[in-house]
Amino acid sequence: MLYSLFAVSESGHGGLFNLFHYLTFRSGGACLTALVISLSLGQPFIRYLKRIQRDGQPIRELGPERHLTEKAGTPTMGGVMIFLSLIASTLLWADLRNGFVWAVLFVSSAFFAVGFADDYLKLSRRNSHGVSKKMRLGCEFLAALIAGYWLQSLMPVGMQNALAIPFIKNLLIPLGLAFPIFAMLTIAGFGNAVNFTDGLDGLAIVPTLIATLVFGVITYLVGNHVFAEYLQIHFIPGTGELCVFCAALVGAGLGFLWFNAQPAEVFMGDTGSLLLGGALGAIAVAIKHEIVLCIVGGLFVVETISVVIQVFWFKRTGRRIFLMAPIHHHFEKKGWSESKIVVRFWIVAFVLGLIGLSTLKLQ
Repeated sequence: MLYSLFAVSESGHGGLFNLFHYLTFRSGGACLTALVISLSLGQPFIRYLKRIQRDGQPIRELGPERHLTEKAGTPTMGGVMIFLSLIASTLLWADLRNGFVWAVLFVSSAFFAVGFADDYLKLSRRNSHGVSKKMRLGCEFLAALIAGYWLQSLMPVGMQNALAIPFIKNLLIPLGLAFPIFAMLTIAGFGNAVNFTDGLDGLAIVPTLIATLVFGVITYLVGNHVFAEYLQIHFIPGTGELCVFCAALVGAGLGFLWFNAQPAEVFMGDTGSLLLGGALGAIAVAIKHEIVLCIVGGLFVVETISVVIQVFWFKRTGRRIFLMAPIHHHFEKKGWSESKIVVRFWIVAFVLGLIGLSTLKLQ
């Protein structure tokens, strides 16, 4: 909105208003705005959640035993804070004529709605059973499929149905009519991957922030013809504006982390985890860096794979490979403290982020 109000042409003389033309300035403004909104909402919103939720988030009886006492009474649906901060800041600072921004906002809103419904049913029923798995996945796949077609229509001719391979310049693998399906699986897959990771205080939000920072840099470079040509990565006009969205997501996430740091005052719930994962997946599809997302978000991938392996092996043999899945619960069962697990997982996420950034130059 501010871009349309104040941005002037490059040849104009708009003084300070000329700053609104610069993507870096608006990204910084989006981050700070989202942070301020999130911090301002924090305490009043948490008090409201405690008042209406009474017993807080329902704790799974099959989860680690200590969660039944240590996590009991903590309110959930803190993802609402992230969502409101993210949406308000993006609408304020982004160029709203940009289709990529609206496509990613659509995915974020749709996955937020699915998570909100799931959390609401869990709270109203006072158990850990929310929306049925079929209904939940069906809604996620539908929203992700729509986004896949939408993003495809915004891409340059020749890149619309293609998959880019990191480390190999100019290589595009044509997927044809399967591209929207691939996009759907990427978006929905990462939505659920972040959801699996959200099990300890601060465990999901910091790796998400790291991945978002990395993709904020990549969106800026992919959307800039000069940098894209220098780095020999695929140039996609318009995607640079997603840097504003990424910055807003970082600010909203930092504000949430203020209240989610151990011991957490609020959990993000499915409301937040599905939103964060879906947004990352949509950004990756938009900038043709789906494989890089699997590297940068490798922690989320491992958490998901641990669940798949555990379920598959248990159904076939009746035995478990991990003491408990997702894998962060395995380490809890081994006696690791929550803070040790969280910090070590953050370190892993940071290293994976650096590896993801290195793909920009290793072409």
